[in-house]
Amino acid sequence: MDSSTECLPPLPGQRLQRGVSRALIALNFAAIEEMTLPTGLRADVMALGPRGEIWIVECKSSRTDFTADRKWQGYLGFCDRFFWAVDADFPTDLLPADHGLILADAWGGEVLRLAPEMALAGARRKALMLAFARAAAGRLNALRDPRS
Repeated sequence: MDSSTECLPPLPGQRLQRGVSRALIALNFAAIEEMTLPTGLRADVMALGPRGEIWIVECKSSRTDFTADRKWQGYLGFCDRFFWAVDADFPTDLLPADHGLILADAWGGEVLRLAPEMALAGARRKALMLAFARAAAGRLNALRDPRS
């Protein structure tokens, strides 16, 4: 195999995203990684629940990753619940306690603290659900037919 076809190992944040997505799927949510919001911000993981609830999960792979982040509060107006996802080595005392917490690794995760509900307005929920559906369909089509 030549080097142009080798797959690079996932970065730490990508491993967290995969584990978080698996955990959310186990909770009967549909999850999309790197979901772009109407503001242009990109949520690490956005999930759509069985009752139409929308969760956003911000994955933090290190103390530096967390302290350098200045945009996470911009996600709060686009979800019913907001979570932090970290691995077992992350110093969780750094994270704001008024949001949810998911402990994850590359293979799965567990909700340690449920985030308080901040119900979205109906019009925003509808717009986000449509964007979620279109993003999911677009990604599926790209996998099925990369030249479409």
